Amino acid sequence: MRSAVIVEAKRTPIGRGVKGAYAATRPEALGAAVIEAIKPLLKDWSALEDVLVGCAMPEGEQGMNMARLISFRAGLPVTAAAATVNRFCGSSQETMLMAARSILANQGDLFLAGGVESMSKVPMMGFNPSIDPFISETYPQAYCSMGITAENLAKEYKISRREQDEFAYGSHQKAAAAWKAGKFEKEVVRFETKGLDGQPATLMQDECVRAETSLEKLAELKPAFLAEGNVTAGNSSPITDGAAFLLVMEEGLAKSLGLRPRARILGGAVAGVEPDRMGIGPVPAVKKALDRFGLKLDQIDAMELNEAFAAQSLAVIREGGYDPAKVNAWGGAIAVGHPLGASGARILTTLLNRLETDGGRYGIATMCIGGGQGIASIIEKM
Repeated sequence: MRSAVIVEAKRTPIGRGVKGAYAATRPEALGAAVIEAIKPLLKDWSALEDVLVGCAMPEGEQGMNMARLISFRAGLPVTAAAATVNRFCGSSQETMLMAARSILANQGDLFLAGGVESMSKVPMMGFNPSIDPFISETYPQAYCSMGITAENLAKEYKISRREQDEFAYGSHQKAAAAWKAGKFEKEVVRFETKGLDGQPATLMQDECVRAETSLEKLAELKPAFLAEGNVTAGNSSPITDGAAFLLVMEEGLAKSLGLRPRARILGGAVAGVEPDRMGIGPVPAVKKALDRFGLKLDQIDAMELNEAFAAQSLAVIREGGYDPAKVNAWGGAIAVGHPLGASGARILTTLLNRLETDGGRYGIATMCIGGGQGIASIIEKM
């Protein structure tokens, strides 16, 4: 019986958007740097079936089939196909599930699945978003801004400003502690680039982690989306740039090549929710995934929940009944950053690393998706 496994998982340090280390770096370079770090595992890449790249805003410098351009830049065989995938924030998690499904269907044995996003180069809503007048009139919540969806959940679940700031503070403290302990070293690829000033720049770790922040500093920030709201820049994920990739293979092929599979991909699930409550999307997605593979929540040893907003994350943890101790033990996107199309592969990479470093068998990665969706993937450490 065929089985899809993760052989390797790598990511860049996540850079601060617009003014950070990668602000002048093209997204193709970010993606290629990660693939180049994975390439030495195989002498012969001729069996590579497809390069699947998630990108939430595939336009401007992220247009023209980003997956194919990254393949060229990384020196992959021209015979390998490439596709850019868009499920907004869930894009690169979707690429891993696509690769796994292809392997199980005997439609390839070797895939690179991941994502890239340069929010410095392409803004979150793109350069010129065009709203459909019919949808705007008949279903206006379809265009609800992400910040307002977080405010909606904060109100629905009665999540206070203090709770949100405490969650954000905890994310920074956990991420800083994980970096200090060297836990991220195994997953991070460092590469040299040039900053906005044209001078060489090498990012050594995630640029937005703030070990020195405090609840007092967070409390001073003004609401970002509603005058009387509770969602601020400090308790939201920052605008960032980055890339992450997983080497996904058929288990038999990996072992025949002398490679050690690190995790088996059980599979995943997607689910839809109301667009103006999009942040709650992980809850039905996680339930569907667990039910699909006959697992109970208490069998999950580690969970990576993408922290789009503190309010959203707290609502998901509360509604899903998740153990906070198992969620984002090394911090999350509020500290590390959320480079949209790359975040799914980023949290999968960290999830695998956590299972190997801290111990555990089953892990689940999940995230909310703009427009009202959730996605979840389950892996089993090998």
